[in-house]
Amino acid sequence: MWSSKDINDLTGEVIGAAIEVQKALGPGLLESAYEECLCRELDLRKIPYERQKELPIEYKGVKLDCGYRLDIVVANQLILELKACENLQPIHEAQLLTYLRLTSSKVGLLINFNVPVLKEGIKRLIN
Repeated sequence: MWSSKDINDLTGEVIGAAIEVQKALGPGLLESAYEECLCRELDLRKIPYERQKELPIEYKGVKLDCGYRLDIVVANQLILELKACENLQPIHEAQLLTYLRLTSSKVGLLINFNVPVLKEGIKRLIN
């Protein structure tokens, strides 16, 4: 069961799936294409996930829908923030760290598919 899997094992499986997508598609596509293909790869590997999960913000006891959405949440443990940009910027890391804090999640992956070798485009962040 994935929920009892070690987070490091889960992270490794997801990185493997992302590398498979990158090998097949290469850089240069839209983020939405990589998201679609990564979800297909997760399906093939029977890894549970939620896509475009809403993230309401609670303020003074009221949940507010501010339009935040998590790209992919894997096995209710791992948040994936996908990018297809020239370079990852500090704002991208801040975005994922904020999502981790707001959800009380411990681990997230920032994945930039717009690189020749995906290993260069992955950052693991811990809350």
